[in-house]
Amino acid sequence: MSWIIGPLLFVATVAGMEGFAYGAHRWLMHGPGWFLHESHHRPRTGNWELNDLYFVIFAAPSITLLLGGVQWGWGDWAIWVGAGIAGYGAIYLGFHDVIVHKRFNHRYLPKSAYMKRIVQAHRLHHVVETKGGNVSFGFLVAPSPEALKAELKRRGHAGVRAAAQQATPVSH
Repeated sequence: MSWIIGPLLFVATVAGMEGFAYGAHRWLMHGPGWFLHESHHRPRTGNWELNDLYFVIFAAPSITLLLGGVQWGWGDWAIWVGAGIAGYGAIYLGFHDVIVHKRFNHRYLPKSAYMKRIVQAHRLHHVVETKGGNVSFGFLVAPSPEALKAELKRRGHAGVRAAAQQATPVSH
């Protein structure tokens, strides 16, 4: 395989994974796979949630392709595609679990317009607690927060998490 084809295949796979992730999130996780993903739209009560099984499920093709390319003679293409899937998984882990959901304690604050946009878009996705009515299913590409807010408003805020009840002071 040409020295340029492999890295191009890797980059194309990472880019293609965003489309795959969008579809899986919208039609699988918010469809028949809601029984796992629902845990992700609820407050987490420990280090893990059922939704974390998706990380294992989506790692399987990457592992299979890497093994196929290295051990089973499938060819270099399998290594580059498997690495691209793994690369996307690493980006997803860093963006989604670390930056947005703070599964690991950190002090990072998004400063670039791009990072602010995708973090806010993902947070707007999470204001909806139900299986349907969500907006913004991508992870690295997202509509503007203004467009997402307008869409939530157009839908009548269906499924949007209720604001926390403010405690009223007790007079003595």
